[in-house]
Amino acid sequence: MRTFREAVQDEKFTLTAELTLQRGSTADDVRRQADVLGRYVDAIQVTDNPYAWVQMSAVSAAAILLGHGIDPLPILTCRDRNRIAVESDLLGLRALGVTSLILTRGQKVPKKHAVQAGNVFDMTGGDLIALAASFEDEEPPARGFFIGTGARVIRPNRDWKAESLSARAAAGARFLQTQLCFNLDILRQYMQAMVEAKLTWRYSVIVSLAVLPSALTAQWVKKNMTDTRIPKPIIQRLEQAADPKQEGIRICAELMREISEIPGVSGINLMTTGDASAIPAAIEASGLNRRS
Repeated sequence: MRTFREAVQDEKFTLTAELTLQRGSTADDVRRQADVLGRYVDAIQVTDNPYAWVQMSAVSAAAILLGHGIDPLPILTCRDRNRIAVESDLLGLRALGVTSLILTRGQKVPKKHAVQAGNVFDMTGGDLIALAASFEDEEPPARGFFIGTGARVIRPNRDWKAESLSARAAAGARFLQTQLCFNLDILRQYMQAMVEAKLTWRYSVIVSLAVLPSALTAQWVKKNMTDTRIPKPIIQRLEQAADPKQEGIRICAELMREISEIPGVSGINLMTTGDASAIPAAIEASGLNRRS
């Protein structure tokens, strides 16, 4: 099984896809999505109860994917775990054979959320990265993780220095995944700043993108998903399309091609709101399918 880590280290333009999980998802649901996505991507990403929506644990989903011959890319956050629980999950992932993961601080449980739960935040995102990176120093050797972190795509000002990204790279992060990004003008400015700051020497940058099946979905994503900007022309195209689902696939494919040409970008992570088959369709339409 070729891993995401190997693909990135070979300087290949990588493609990953996010597993769609719900509270009632089963192992068979995970395997079915893996069958749809597996031959198109370098890894399948597993989220960690995003926005405090309760779902199958990232560790469990990663184990199912590994058993199905797919390289998993689990996300772990500090919101729901103290240091003991975090280290236990990291040890479990290493024992399973997981080689890559994304580590972030995570977002607070929203106020008036359906699930009444406290926020732990026993560690910072940098602490979490340093803890996972420390596994490389243990015996037996050469069993460390390939560690990623998250980032917001912003329009950098003159004083932008990205101290947080530099600190996380120093702690052991080796790739960076952005939040959803549909505004390529801002992305180009952000990546130019990353290149000029020589951060692309320290990070492989993965840009997150989604297949939007309708204007209604686009409006919901824009309103509810942190720092996600969707330009009006994209929403207008979805509103005016005779077949919004197919138009969403076309829009995603167009954006993928443009993103792949931006200096400093190393790959794309694709998400969907439910229909996993939309991701392979967008990859095929983009011409970026490297695994068929």
